[in-house]
Amino acid sequence: MYRYRWFFALICSLTTAAVSSAAPIKALIVDGQNNHDWKKTTPILKAILEETGLFAVDVATSPLKSTAGFAPKFSDFSVVISNYNGAEWPEETKSAFVEYVAKGGGFVAVHAADNSFPKWPEYNAMIGVGGWGGRNEKDGPYVRFRDSKIVRDEVKGNGGNHGAQHAFLVVIRDKEHPITKGLPESWLHAQDELYERLRGPAKNMTVLATAFADPKKGGSGENEPQLMVIDYEKGRVFHTTMGHAEPALKCVGFRATFARGCEWAATGKVTQKVPEDFPTADKVSSKP
Repeated sequence: MYRYRWFFALICSLTTAAVSSAAPIKALIVDGQNNHDWKKTTPILKAILEETGLFAVDVATSPLKSTAGFAPKFSDFSVVISNYNGAEWPEETKSAFVEYVAKGGGFVAVHAADNSFPKWPEYNAMIGVGGWGGRNEKDGPYVRFRDSKIVRDEVKGNGGNHGAQHAFLVVIRDKEHPITKGLPESWLHAQDELYERLRGPAKNMTVLATAFADPKKGGSGENEPQLMVIDYEKGRVFHTTMGHAEPALKCVGFRATFARGCEWAATGKVTQKVPEDFPTADKVSSKP
């Protein structure tokens, strides 16, 4: 009996050691230009990932007024996170990024990252839908949740809008995806810009969660996509429209879905538990 106990204890210790010594997921955050305060938000995004104990995070910051010479080595990372909305990257950098995702690299677009590169077809295919930058019906449909299903709305109109910042209810539409599995069916997100009227190719895209853009807040009156995943050739893309500024990034709901989305984009799995302080349908939950 003693031998069996000793053997069991040995196996447990070896398993624990193997888990604890597992190589971290290498993540790269790209920033440097944005119409949002990337100097404040990038450190928060980096800390969110590092606090999980799963990621080793680097940051690639473009020049402030030009992207000449900006050439991150995307292939060194399992997931690239964009906190970028600025000038076009050099053609070589764009080609390297497309190749990286197409061959299986993970990509995560955060908030205004879906404003960027309106004329770059491959990028717009990766993010599914985007806004501003002259986007309109020629770039693809609006995507809405109506009558218990996702619909493509081909009506004419500009892409991209948001009303006044406010806390809003996020409703999970795909409960079985690894990113959203186990989350409450609906939860109150902290003050943020509720992106709406986004449009794009929306191909190979699954809407994980939506929010109602209340006309009283300047919204469209539609249930608009907030969390999405897109298959781009062999690559996995997670797109969150949330994350305007510090109040939004302190929301436990944002933090959990962002970290889970990054893990899924990198590995195809989510191992993180749902936080005990995850927001409910009637109560925001934020970190200090």
